[in-house]
Amino acid sequence: MGELYKYENTKRIVDKYDFVFKKKYGQNFLMDESILDEIIYSADINKEDVVLEIGPGIGTLTQLLADKAGHVIAIEIDKDLVKILENDTLKDYNNIEIIYNDILKMDIVELISGYKDRKVKVVANLPYYITTPIIMKLLESNAPLESITIMIQKEVAERLVSTHLDKDCGAISLAVQYHSEPSIVCEVSRNAFMPSPNVDSAVVRLKILKEKRVKVTDEELFFNLIKVAFGQRRKTLVNGINNQTSYFKNKEEILKVFDKLGFTPNIRGEKLSMDDYKNLAEEISQRSCVK
Repeated sequence: MGELYKYENTKRIVDKYDFVFKKKYGQNFLMDESILDEIIYSADINKEDVVLEIGPGIGTLTQLLADKAGHVIAIEIDKDLVKILENDTLKDYNNIEIIYNDILKMDIVELISGYKDRKVKVVANLPYYITTPIIMKLLESNAPLESITIMIQKEVAERLVSTHLDKDCGAISLAVQYHSEPSIVCEVSRNAFMPSPNVDSAVVRLKILKEKRVKVTDEELFFNLIKVAFGQRRKTLVNGINNQTSYFKNKEEILKVFDKLGFTPNIRGEKLSMDDYKNLAEEISQRSCVK
């Protein structure tokens, strides 16, 4: 059954199976054909591609993905959708594999291991409440993904593309930009969903970089510095590092390193670029005081 984006068709499915929307899964079904087309277009899908979809819902986007892609792997956590997907909306498709599981508990590399000779692209309308964990799960898996095209909360989307000079920049901004080239495709009104969420959304595309944005010796140290910096924005970076890490014996040692790198003593973490964090991490890695 096509055109699930039409209200009457989605309503018929929901009523037919007595489906109850679950807040714990952040279920909001997209009802706007133009936005669906925008997602498909921006994801740049063709018959040679494998698409990993997270949270297919009743299959609205899944149908369109299956029409364009060679194969679709749909991961759905809500087993109440089994009858709808397998007996109704997706029953006529032979290139869709539905897995009922929690994406956060799955091994992404293993999941797509059978498609090493094909491009794998993630496309999803993500639940707001676990947007960041899912994004980081995908990026940190180091799975050979080509791109990630996702519908997320507008506020989060703006954060992902923010630079270190923007007020919206945070740890997630640098983490995403370390792994990918993010861009906002379009904004989406809350009225485009059933049921309507309390916030507006945006479609974001993350083009996965072949090599990380910067080369660091100790990735854990690099991201820990970023976490410290953005964890307490009101504190100077010197105080944050001094209070929350054991990288230096005292504040004076930190100030010496800051002076060497050209950082002012009262600089705050959000003012540093990714290259700045890389240089700081490299300097700390080379110091004997690192424990």
